[in-house]
Amino acid sequence: MQNDPQMIPASTIETIDTGLFEWVDKYLNLHTKTNKGFVKSPVLWLGTERVFQIKSDQRIRDKAGKLILPLITINRSSMTKDSGFKGSFQAHLPGNSAGTSTRWKQQYNQEKTSNFQKANHFNDSRGNETGKPEEDKAIVYNHYNTQMPVYVTMMYDITMRAEYQQQINDLIQPFITTTGQINSFIFQYDTHRYEAFVQPDFSQNDTITSLGEQGRVFETKITIKVLGYLIGEGINNPKPSVSRKENRTKIRWTRERTMVGDRIPHKDKDEDYRD
Repeated sequence: MQNDPQMIPASTIETIDTGLFEWVDKYLNLHTKTNKGFVKSPVLWLGTERVFQIKSDQRIRDKAGKLILPLITINRSSMTKDSGFKGSFQAHLPGNSAGTSTRWKQQYNQEKTSNFQKANHFNDSRGNETGKPEEDKAIVYNHYNTQMPVYVTMMYDITMRAEYQQQINDLIQPFITTTGQINSFIFQYDTHRYEAFVQPDFSQNDTITSLGEQGRVFETKITIKVLGYLIGEGINNPKPSVSRKENRTKIRWTRERTMVGDRIPHKDKDEDYRD
């Protein structure tokens, strides 16, 4: 089922959000030292409702409902359709009658090609010296077309909060070193791949300089710029996201007498003609 082009899910806003969330949560898999040992830092998506956050994972809050640090939160801050920031599809391609415009796969149709070849070999009375059938040119391909991707720039804020400086250092360092000397990386979800860029400024909003009675909190925010693409209108899409077409192999012209059913005047039998 996974190899069937009809089963490939479309790229939506939720697909990009989930892909980046899983990259931080599962790929980076950030751990730090706490009073309970070397534990994984929870990753929280701020777009969910607070009631769902409390019920889905009770380990991120104490009995009073206060968040337990260290904690990593992800939030989509902005989304822009920038015509100057695109991927490989630069020009606009209008869709056809099915709403699709981009061919992304060509697959050999073995069943229908075999039927054409069997018919040609059966009716071939010419033969050749080598004993091999004449090369068949009636090859059928399945052409899979989809709607043209629309590129969108999405900005995400990843905020890390901890009670100790060492914990913040443990969480920040993978964002700096994972991409090497460059600031870009690739993440994927549901067979879709997206390019992301870690912004160079790691802003800090600590409360260590405050002399008040509230507890100290170390906070660092990292901004990630994602070049995403959307295909179709989601659940409001009136047209199919993927269409399949077959190429023409042969063009046959039907004789006029067969089309209109006229009798042949110089034949003794009225029905003495081929259909």
